[in-house]
Amino acid sequence: MLPEIGQFALILALLMALLQALLPLLGAQRGIEAWMRLARPAAYAQTLFVIAAFGILMHAFVVHDFSIAYVARNSNTLLPLPYCIAAVWGAHEGSLLLWILILALWTSAVARFSRSLPLPVIARVLGVMGVVSCGFLLFTLFTSDPFARLLPAPTEGADLNPLLQDPGLAMHPPMLYSGYVGTTVAFAFAIAALIDGKVDARWVRWSRPWTNVAWALLTCGIALGSWWAYYVLGWGGWWFWDPVENASFMPWLAGTALIHSQAVTEKRGSFRGWTLLLAIAAFSLSLLGTFIVRSGVITSVHSFAADPARGVFILVFLALVIGGSLLLYAWRAPRDGDGAPFAAASRETLILVNNLLLTAACAMVLIGTLFPLLADALKLGRYSVGPPYFGTLFALLMAPLLLLIPFGPLTRWQREQASTPIKLLAPWFALALAGGALALLTLPHGWWKPAVAVAIGLWLVAGTLRFVRRRLSLRGQRFTAEMLGMSLAHIGVAVFFFAVLMTESQSVQMDVAVAPGHVVTAAGYDFRFDGVQRREGPNYVADQGRVTVTRDDAPVAIMHPEKRQYVAGGQVMTQTAIVPGLTRDLYVALGEKLDTGGTWALRVYVKPWVRCIWLGALLMALGGLTTAFDRRFRRKPEAAPA
Repeated sequence: MLPEIGQFALILALLMALLQALLPLLGAQRGIEAWMRLARPAAYAQTLFVIAAFGILMHAFVVHDFSIAYVARNSNTLLPLPYCIAAVWGAHEGSLLLWILILALWTSAVARFSRSLPLPVIARVLGVMGVVSCGFLLFTLFTSDPFARLLPAPTEGADLNPLLQDPGLAMHPPMLYSGYVGTTVAFAFAIAALIDGKVDARWVRWSRPWTNVAWALLTCGIALGSWWAYYVLGWGGWWFWDPVENASFMPWLAGTALIHSQAVTEKRGSFRGWTLLLAIAAFSLSLLGTFIVRSGVITSVHSFAADPARGVFILVFLALVIGGSLLLYAWRAPRDGDGAPFAAASRETLILVNNLLLTAACAMVLIGTLFPLLADALKLGRYSVGPPYFGTLFALLMAPLLLLIPFGPLTRWQREQASTPIKLLAPWFALALAGGALALLTLPHGWWKPAVAVAIGLWLVAGTLRFVRRRLSLRGQRFTAEMLGMSLAHIGVAVFFFAVLMTESQSVQMDVAVAPGHVVTAAGYDFRFDGVQRREGPNYVADQGRVTVTRDDAPVAIMHPEKRQYVAGGQVMTQTAIVPGLTRDLYVALGEKLDTGGTWALRVYVKPWVRCIWLGALLMALGGLTTAFDRRFRRKPEAAPA
């Protein structure tokens, strides 16, 4: 009866979400305090019921209850226990339940840590989050029931997708969903402010910590997905502009614009309408990503489902949320003066340019992702939009942004003499140019990319440290957690772009046919293929290669790439071997056996600085988290003006 109890728990969670959505919103509108006070207990109750349902589904995987169709399709008795647990969110129904669980946890966190907010505000915020929960719970119960029975129950299940039988599966979806779903909080605060009609800086201050935490988690989730693709898929790449990758990148770009716009709205009262629109856009793009992943309209190694009925449900929900939000925005958005006026040379102007470039980049990715789908639907033919489009336009949009980043913190609000930040940064700009010129003369391969990589890295790091030094030298001025977070994030941007350009320009790839004893030389490293032996895993058999790596006759590592065949489904997968390092990765993938004499296809990479791509993302995320914990966000909110 456990599956039926799990399904009943989801129904009870839906009832609690309905209660959370309706009564607190009505109570805030009519001034009924008792109804408003129901928001928190309803949120906690909904979370408990969702946790119960999720726990029951996890138990079903652990005990191999193949009477549940979802369990039978995605696991078997040979699957190791860690992957049995991770398989809970390895396909559509379970990943959707994970989404609902994370949304419930976000809701409970807002309910718990926003006790100092006025009761009507938190009632409206939790009410809006309850509406979103209702949508996803209805989606689960009517189209994606994870507890549907399979009778008679088979004695053995199928298998979890071998691509997902990896530790990355245990980390990537929960982290990514935490960021995705976290955009709901800023959206809920924005909608609550619009409903209330008081669209001032207060709602921004209350939502800023939540927005920064969500952005940091989304950054980590995207980085983990990139890292997983890098070492699992066997092609040595870290980003391919896949539609599902783009689905997570678009809300990240909108969220990056949002956290900058929120700073202006909170501190200067400007950009109020724009900040509201960005909060709506970030959440709407998260829903759009859900549609792309779960509708079956695209083919991707990351997509979950190919059921048109599910796609229609999400599309209707998306239309209602976006349409309703934009109508409310058109009705209640501020039309009076938008904060204090500011000059062309001011921090507000620089952040406005930042927002425009990030929004343009987001629109570019959106157009490139959806154009093939629209062209196919309109019978215009089949089109493919790939890295040449995305990479070129993204570089053009990011170039001015990277140039302007160091000026922002050194420029005053409202009005600044343009010569002041220029004088402060001129020596460091000269240093960046000199570093780029030196790289141009000394580094091999891709003549312009390493020069630009070094110049950008030096420019952003030196410019950020110049701000830190100036701030610390001012008497009576504190260096706040918000400033530290901003500095960490900007240094993370520097590390990221430096690593991207260096990896793209300096990587060495060799695809060769090798027999035992054959030596491949790449970037000064010698890779000697010693042969292949058979190895048995818990649920697969593998041809395991042995590659001895030396440099100048000194041993570096012994690598063991594998070709695995899984017992349950017979799928064949490549397991790469990687020797990681801060300044380079050695990467080997074993291909197919080419003849009976022991000759194999082998792919060898030397990837300079590739680890710093994820180090840069980690620094950005750490910056977002540090900003969120600035102590001024923990002050008791001031009373609303009469």
